[in-house]
Amino acid sequence: MSDAMAMFLRADLLPIVAALSAALSCALLGNFLVLRRESMLGDAISHAVLPGIVAGFLMTGSRAGLPMLLGAGAAGITAVVLVELVRRLGRVEPGAAMGVVFSVMFALGVVLMEQAAADHVDLDAGCVLYGQLESLSWWLPDDLLAAPLSSEALDLVPSEIWLLLSTLVVVVVFVLVMFKELRLASFDRQLATSLGFRPRLVSYALAIMVALVTVASFKAVGSILVVAMLVCPPAAARMLTDRLETQVILSAVIGTAVALSAYALGAWGAPAVGLSGSVNIAGMMATVGGGALALAVVASPTHGVIARARRRRSLAARVGIEDLVGSLYRSEELGSDAVAPEVLASLLGGQARAARSVQRGLAQGLVERSEGGIRLTDAGRTRGAATIRSHRLWETYLVEEVGLRPDHVHVPAETLEHVRADSGRPIGPSSSVSVDPHGHPIPGGEGNGE
Repeated sequence: MSDAMAMFLRADLLPIVAALSAALSCALLGNFLVLRRESMLGDAISHAVLPGIVAGFLMTGSRAGLPMLLGAGAAGITAVVLVELVRRLGRVEPGAAMGVVFSVMFALGVVLMEQAAADHVDLDAGCVLYGQLESLSWWLPDDLLAAPLSSEALDLVPSEIWLLLSTLVVVVVFVLVMFKELRLASFDRQLATSLGFRPRLVSYALAIMVALVTVASFKAVGSILVVAMLVCPPAAARMLTDRLETQVILSAVIGTAVALSAYALGAWGAPAVGLSGSVNIAGMMATVGGGALALAVVASPTHGVIARARRRRSLAARVGIEDLVGSLYRSEELGSDAVAPEVLASLLGGQARAARSVQRGLAQGLVERSEGGIRLTDAGRTRGAATIRSHRLWETYLVEEVGLRPDHVHVPAETLEHVRADSGRPIGPSSSVSVDPHGHPIPGGEGNGE
């Protein structure tokens, strides 16, 4: 075995396994916290379990997983119950209740931890907050390097790794078995109740699982990374899809990518640029997770900032075109085939907007220049008739169904006339009337409802 491979097995393999296990466990559970708009619950529980962790440690004097797991579970359940009590009895919104409970419980945990430190007990805030991924080395003797899966080699694997892997298995089974209940409780609690499910019990189960992940991860990756992985991969996945099944898969993929890339940057990239010994890998993972979320917010093809800006520009261009052909159509109704540019500028809200709309109309063959100014082509006349029809039908609806006065419906109809169905066709109230409330004819509406 080469020296590089031996070094990888000894120094890097187990930290990578720990990072992946924690990231995947958190990402899978975080999907349902994000959907329920309870992302702060992950933050609250990850902090609120601290007194349970410390209490379990102080009672046993050992970092063995089971006592601290039980303590964290008890603290997590206590936190959830207290949040519900504060919310109900204090009549405050859930975010404030979470903030009060986790702040008090975290402060209690810090006090207990400081007391433990005063008694020279090996437990500190850095361990709980930032983790110690770098300490999870697998220093195999030379004679075991060739057989890393042997029982002798596996006996040398730190207990934190087995706890994280077991936790990941439990989380995967929980999500698979409870997927229907989690989905119903996340999207529609009332429907879940009517179908015989108990959303509150589902919430408690989810809280217990978050507590399980937190305590399993506290030594290896720390609570800060747990909070980041509970939110960042699921939120990034939420930006990329509207289907829950796809979101869960994407969150796992993003969590895996974040864990691997962050470890590479922290363990290998940082030393390459002279930062050896100064980069916390768990902190790097949290940073990369935030970067992944920021990238999704900006570059998501459907919900991202860039995509929304493009849709706004496209909508503005379409509205400008429809306002142009609608104005020209009205002018034709009044007997004017062409409209001077300065008149169009006053009708369309400014010279710059009118000029852009005219250029787009010329490019699309909807308008053409004439001696008198700008006039409609046959295609533009059809588009203008559709716009005016939509406008006047909306005016009719607002008067007859909503009860507005005729002199109050023009402005809202100016907005509603541009609404489109998924097919791209104008939508609005169907009507067989031939005139609007102002007595103007409705194009294409002479008794046929078209």
